[in-house]
Amino acid sequence: MHCSGSCHTYQGEKKTAYIDVCDDTTYACRAKSFKTRAVAANIPAITTAGIYPGVSNVMAAELVRASRSESKGEPERLRFYYYTAGSGGAGPTILATSFLLLGEEVVAYNKGETIKLKPYSGMLNIDFGKGIGKRDVYLLNLPEVRSAREVLGVPTVSARFGTAPFFWNWAMEAMTSLLPAEFLRDRSKVQELVQLFDPVVRSVDKVAGERVSMRVDLECSDGRNTVGIFSHRRLSISVGAATAAFAIAVLEGSTQPGVWFPEEPEGIAIEAREVLLKRAAQGTINFVMNKPSWMVETDPKELGLGIYV
Repeated sequence: MHCSGSCHTYQGEKKTAYIDVCDDTTYACRAKSFKTRAVAANIPAITTAGIYPGVSNVMAAELVRASRSESKGEPERLRFYYYTAGSGGAGPTILATSFLLLGEEVVAYNKGETIKLKPYSGMLNIDFGKGIGKRDVYLLNLPEVRSAREVLGVPTVSARFGTAPFFWNWAMEAMTSLLPAEFLRDRSKVQELVQLFDPVVRSVDKVAGERVSMRVDLECSDGRNTVGIFSHRRLSISVGAATAAFAIAVLEGSTQPGVWFPEEPEGIAIEAREVLLKRAAQGTINFVMNKPSWMVETDPKELGLGIYV
């Protein structure tokens, strides 16, 4: 298992089953380029196999699969929303990753067309349900957007992320406006920023905690809208459970030789997805799949006869 965060330099031919926990689109696509060699060596491998991306990809795949079997409409719009309090307990690792992502144009898809957007823009206030509530989230360039478009065939796909306290979001927005993209793509300069911010982030983390939440929304052409939500009190524990769930799936033979994204059936077999999600969701404060949004958002009020507002 390769879990070294924003380090993109490791290459090794160990001829053993492999999973990679990364959230960089370019790196994930480079890993996928080894597919033919992995097939020839009879080695199963999965990239972007953490919590997000990773578990979120499988959630999206299950929402799409359910919609195609239960609905007459076609999946039209898939949106990934993520929230992590503070640094999620990851400190400098997540800081470096976040700063580097601020230097990347956001690639999203609208009705099948590739669009490029400013990072940490397009703020939306999203309800992550019980235990988390409503949070502001912003556009980021994440690999599950591309893989969901290519693998699941949904024409409109995007991903947003937000943190807390609110001033960290303001700081991230300001960085994209005040610092040139070239600066934010320079790893040595980003590392200097990390060293500058790290003591402050660690101090705030003691108050903010490390709650994490993912919400995946799917809209279909017939008006069917479904949601998956995954929330945990501690990112550091949850990401371990998520990564372990992928490792167990590979060890159990759910992954074919090659290099796969989590939503590909060759990566995690369709019949193995439910078990993977159940394992990853251990200890969650809220985990629901394939529900309408009004059933999972914060404090729905029952009017009677099963009617909620």
